[in-house]
Amino acid sequence: MAQVTMLKMDGTEAGSIELKDEIFGIEVNEYAVHAVVVNYLANQRQGTQSAKTRGEVRGGGRKPFRQKGTGRARQGSSTSPNHVGGGIAFAPKPRSYRYTLPQKLRRLAMKSALSSKVRENEIIVLDSLKLDEPKTKEMAKVLENVKAAKKALIVTDVKDENVVRSAANIPGVKTTIVGEMNVYDIVNHTSLILTKDAVTRIEEVYS
Repeated sequence: MAQVTMLKMDGTEAGSIELKDEIFGIEVNEYAVHAVVVNYLANQRQGTQSAKTRGEVRGGGRKPFRQKGTGRARQGSSTSPNHVGGGIAFAPKPRSYRYTLPQKLRRLAMKSALSSKVRENEIIVLDSLKLDEPKTKEMAKVLENVKAAKKALIVTDVKDENVVRSAANIPGVKTTIVGEMNVYDIVNHTSLILTKDAVTRIEEVYS
């Protein structure tokens, strides 16, 4: 099992914690990570884009000019795509980009993302993360104490409003809980900050 030094909120050491190899120490599967990230981004798309086809553009009821004798290419409607103000060829229409991936692939991607953070020494484990009140200054101080990167993802086992609100105004910092964390956020943030309880919860869910 991989051992990671556990820190207190003031940056001092609070012992070490063992991370299960089957979750935090597997060989990183880049294909799984890529597939899940693409899937996540596709599912975030609204799919509300829309344009009019030649059949939906107003006008075009009569032939623009006679068939022969003008020297111009024959035209049957002013709404065709090659006319100014005409319809769009293969116009985009509202649709859903959502699709699902196998659960085994998603779990493999999550384990790969967590393992990559351990391998790159980009994981920070805190013995606890408790704030008496929502205060951005206090959260910024904690991040500075533990030497977190500018882009950091804070994961707790349960939602703590003081933690969420304290980190909300810090650029590049995002908070989530174990049940809602995703591969994209893990990959997209340099530092992954986990509480001790969050580690326990992750090992329970993904074992």
